[in-house]
Amino acid sequence: MHGTRTPLRLWFWAAYLVATHTPGISAQQLQRQLGLSRYETAWLVLQKLRRAMVAPEREPLRGKVEVDEGFVGGVNPDRKAGRGPVGKRLVGVAVEVRGAGSGRLRLAVLADASKRTLGPWVAENVESGAIVHTDGWGGYADLSARGFDHRPISQRWRSEERRLILPRAHRALSNVKTWLQGTHRSASEKHLQAYLDEFVFRHNRRRTPMAAFQTLLGLGAAHEPSTYAEITSRTAA
Repeated sequence: MHGTRTPLRLWFWAAYLVATHTPGISAQQLQRQLGLSRYETAWLVLQKLRRAMVAPEREPLRGKVEVDEGFVGGVNPDRKAGRGPVGKRLVGVAVEVRGAGSGRLRLAVLADASKRTLGPWVAENVESGAIVHTDGWGGYADLSARGFDHRPISQRWRSEERRLILPRAHRALSNVKTWLQGTHRSASEKHLQAYLDEFVFRHNRRRTPMAAFQTLLGLGAAHEPSTYAEITSRTAA
C-alpha cells in the first residue's frame, strides 16, 4: 500500500474479497466490486496482495506428505508424453495427509523435474524425517539421503493405480488448473508463481476465512512493498 493513490478503504475491501471469496476473484471482478475506473488498478492491487501471501517464516509440512509435479498451462497439441515442459510450466505440489483429507499445501513453479531441482525443493518445504510419498521418478531418488522416509510408488503400476496412491497431490493440481481456467481464464508465465501463492494461501485457510483476511493484512505489513516496476518487469515472478 506504500505510496498508493488508492484509498485505504478500497485496499481493505480488496484484501477481504481475495481472502474470503471461495473461488477467488479476478481483476475484472474486483474492478466491478470496488467501482474502480481502471482495470489496471484492480490488477495491480491483486498482484501486490498475492505477493504478501507467503509468510516469511512459515512452518514446513509435517507427518505424511504426498509430493508430485505436473504441467499447468494452456492446451498444446504439440506436447509429447513425459515431463517435457513444451508450452506449459512445471509445477511442484506437496500436501500433508490428514486422514482421508488434505492438510497444508505447497505449490511452486519448477525449472525442471531433475534431482537437482526436486530434492532441494522438497527439503525446503517438508520437515526432515517426514514420510514422503512420490511416484518412482528418478528426480526423487535422493530424498532418503536428505533425511526423509521416502516411500516411492513403482512406475510399473498402471496410471490409474498411481492416481489412487497420490490422490491429494493429484486433486490439488487438478483444482489449481480448474481455478486458473475458471476464475482467471489463464495466468501468464511471468506471474504464475504469484497465482500459486494465492491458491496455497486460501487452501491452507479455507476453514477460517475471516482469520485469513486478518492474516493477509498482517502479512502485508511484514513484507517490503512491491513496486509497479518490480511487478511488471520481465524478471518478476
